[in-house]
Amino acid sequence: MAMKNLSTLCYMERDGEYLMLHRTVKKHDVNKDKWIGVGGHFEEGESPEECVLREVKEETGYTLTSYAYRGLVTFISGDGVTEYMSLFTADGFEGEPIPCDEGELAWVPIEQVWDLNIWEGDKIFFRLLDERSPFFSLKLVYDGHSKLVNASLNGEKMELLEILEEDGTKSGLFRERGVTHCQGSLHPTVHIWVVKKRADGGFDILLQKRSAQKDSYPGCYDISAAGHVTAGEEFLPCALRELWEELGISASEEELLEVGVHKGYTEEIFYGRMFKDAEWSQVYLYDRPVEIEELRLQDTEVESVCWMDYHTCLRHIQEKSLPNCIYEEEFLMIGSYLGFDFHLGK
Repeated sequence: MAMKNLSTLCYMERDGEYLMLHRTVKKHDVNKDKWIGVGGHFEEGESPEECVLREVKEETGYTLTSYAYRGLVTFISGDGVTEYMSLFTADGFEGEPIPCDEGELAWVPIEQVWDLNIWEGDKIFFRLLDERSPFFSLKLVYDGHSKLVNASLNGEKMELLEILEEDGTKSGLFRERGVTHCQGSLHPTVHIWVVKKRADGGFDILLQKRSAQKDSYPGCYDISAAGHVTAGEEFLPCALRELWEELGISASEEELLEVGVHKGYTEEIFYGRMFKDAEWSQVYLYDRPVEIEELRLQDTEVESVCWMDYHTCLRHIQEKSLPNCIYEEEFLMIGSYLGFDFHLGK
């Protein structure tokens, strides 16, 4: 029978810093060498609030005077242990600090917490805390070691991406999509350009206008279809899926032409938060007949689509005369694949 534990965890905040505990003392501690907040297991008959008050006092010497119950984290270790952890933050406390018998306590600037040796799942609730999310239920599933393999927020599965090394090889590390963009981690994506050859020999490009609800580049013109390669997924199946989901185009593997790889990085601020996008993108071309009127657009992703002459689009990208999030070097790569000679201006 699986073991079930009840615990609390508290992140105390002062002047833009969290009080972090470096767990270095116990040899068989599941958190050995990790940095976490302060807290511990329930005693008989305790409520979450009573437990966190007692644990903070015992581990730090402080008495909490202002604190908030922020969420419930279901932690599944993968080796038979399920833990239900009540997550708190505190911005008011009094008393004198004492040494902690669990490890070393240190005040760490919140933006530097991400650089510490912390659990991959902890980064998800750090993001939620930073975004001032309302009370949440977060489920984190590990593989029996330290690898995060699944995560759900309020009952909805979260998107995990496999982080890549700088040469594009898989690292084996799975990271939640939002955390990936907080840290600017290199991750795999697919870009599918839908093109149409005209009678005069030129080409039109199908552009999508991103939904106004997107978490990045809302309302901007973008690649025909694109998306993240989820953990465990390969590039080509992902490209076929994104083409179907976003545009309603059912394509076969043979109909997607492989153009190459583009590696790009951007930093922008959306909704008051930094968005760091480091992509290793497999780029494809789709040149089968497409009628806009017959497309089925994914309204949560795509507001509209339009055809645009390749050179007109390139001019907009270069002159920044149309709101877009298209990499110029990738667009030139598409042009070269289509046969344009940019040195001659053709």
